[in-house]
Amino acid sequence: MALIEVKNLEKIYYDGMETAALRGLTFNIEAGEFVAIMGPSGSGKSTLLHILGFLDRPTKGEYRFDGRTIDEYSDEELARVRNKKMGFVFQTFNLLRRTNVFDNVKLPLLYSDINPLKWDDMALKAVKAVGMSQRLNHEPSQLSGGEQQRVAIARAVVNNPLLIFADEPTGNLDSKSGGQVMEIIESLHGLGHTVILITHETYTAEYAQRIIRIKDGLIESDEKIKDRHHAGDHKFIK
Repeated sequence: MALIEVKNLEKIYYDGMETAALRGLTFNIEAGEFVAIMGPSGSGKSTLLHILGFLDRPTKGEYRFDGRTIDEYSDEELARVRNKKMGFVFQTFNLLRRTNVFDNVKLPLLYSDINPLKWDDMALKAVKAVGMSQRLNHEPSQLSGGEQQRVAIARAVVNNPLLIFADEPTGNLDSKSGGQVMEIIESLHGLGHTVILITHETYTAEYAQRIIRIKDGLIESDEKIKDRHHAGDHKFIK
């Protein structure tokens, strides 16, 4: 059974006029896949991310996550699934500005049902996984953009989610920092996480095993690409 099943998915916005952001998308994503969703601005890829991540609901069509349709989840269950089974990495990092690295990473655990006695160890493990152990007490303003994104990734994986959404994770980074971030994401995939990458950049999409291209709310192409395996040593994950 696929982890994600999308069938005839539509999203229409009504703001004085009707705008179709998604126009009948159908695809599946298996557990353990690394999929890039590519498209120019306005193509519908961010709208799709919001629906897949339970941040929005489709207007029409069906979305199943882990065997259940989105309509089968209560709002409370949706929040619980987002916290426990999904991790989110955004272009703008979304770190708490006056909070140190350790407490930023620990934040999702505050809303979980995990024993608080385990929180510190889990946060430390996640910080170590992205190579930021030496910055535990630093605030975001004391970090480079690449370091901030590493912290955001640690926060996304602290609960050991099934699925990681990375929304333009290199968009605010130079090419060197962006490459380092993508290698970390690739390493996390190598450890068994399903990864969905939203991007308009070819070089980041090429880290994925499969690229779904979207244009004007429609799937333009869906193809598997050669498995890179260049991060097989998982050097960022100890």
